[in-house]
Amino acid sequence: MKTRILINRGPVVPINAQPLEIVERKGRGHPDTICDAIAEAVSIQLSKVYQENFGRILHHNIDKCLLVAGQVKLHLGGGRVTHPMRLILGDRASSGVPGKKIPVSDIAKETARTWIKSHLPHVNPDTHMRYQMELQPTSAELGAIFEQGLGLLPANDTSAGVGYAPLTPTEQLVVDLEQYVNGPRFKQAFPETGEDVKVMAVRMDRMLSLTVAMPFLAKRITTEKAYFVRKAKVLQNMQRFIHEQPHSCKQVDVVVNALDRPGQGLKGMYLTLLGTSAEQGDSGQVGRGNRTSGVIALNRPMSGEAAAGKNPISHVGKIYNVWARELALKAYNQISGVRDVTVWMVSRIGAPVNEPLVVSAQVGVKKGFSLKRISGEVRALIEQELDDMEHFCEALAKGQFGIC
Repeated sequence: MKTRILINRGPVVPINAQPLEIVERKGRGHPDTICDAIAEAVSIQLSKVYQENFGRILHHNIDKCLLVAGQVKLHLGGGRVTHPMRLILGDRASSGVPGKKIPVSDIAKETARTWIKSHLPHVNPDTHMRYQMELQPTSAELGAIFEQGLGLLPANDTSAGVGYAPLTPTEQLVVDLEQYVNGPRFKQAFPETGEDVKVMAVRMDRMLSLTVAMPFLAKRITTEKAYFVRKAKVLQNMQRFIHEQPHSCKQVDVVVNALDRPGQGLKGMYLTLLGTSAEQGDSGQVGRGNRTSGVIALNRPMSGEAAAGKNPISHVGKIYNVWARELALKAYNQISGVRDVTVWMVSRIGAPVNEPLVVSAQVGVKKGFSLKRISGEVRALIEQELDDMEHFCEALAKGQFGIC
């Protein structure tokens, strides 16, 4: 099957020049991000173990993960967990080949524990979390895809992926702000803040409204007054950081923990024991968090696929979304005249993953250039990257592309 390559002109008015832009990002302590990150970590670890034991990656799709919120009893100055969170990790994963098996569920559980220990410093992976592994063998038809040996495999689904570049100034600001407040310098200055950060940006022409949710740790807050004093300092620090970023907006309004109400005690403060709302307030699920772009951008096209946890060598719901993003980045960075670009890919189940039904690039063109002038370079880049799909999948299996 020959892949159709379509190259079209992008919209005259780019996203960052449109009158309304809405962008969200969920930080590493958000329940949805936790599910995505753990599912992806398990896929990466299983891929490694499969290769070590069988010389190739076997079938797995670990993209069904649910984090069930627990229960805590809080008070100013501390609290205790009364009911632990539950991580349910499921879908399909091969346990090996005839005569040789690996403990898939044990590997998945240990990988989850390791991720929690590394990324959620206030969560004890043994006492604050329970694990329910629901990984079963796949169907004979899908499993047969992986019996074809090394090299590129057929797509195990009919699906579509999309990626774009560059991020708009608003999108980049949302990413940078979340990473900053969850970074070591900020946490050293404000150790009372948790990791469950969510940033929502609404840009209306050149006015930007930012709403940030970030829990404070009850054990470090002993009075209501102390909470609001520290929150004011956090807000001031965020405003200073935002002022230093190249967002180009004339006015920026920032609100932290908008539900807070002074004088209401615990009901008026965003406090947590463990730094994540999953301890009590909110459950999480794979696919509800950041897209492969790193944000949830409502002005942008989005795939219906959750990339996290899917296998990296035949599941196009993962491969094509990340490949499209990387292709868009290369086109933007390497081809003069590309102002912005959005890439779509569509697979047909059973066709080799490097032979999608169609690859379409929608190219925004800089002043002084024409689509006709640069379309040949865009087409050549697409063909080159399709030819290199096997190396791309190998890198994807090792976790070399961030997708959460």
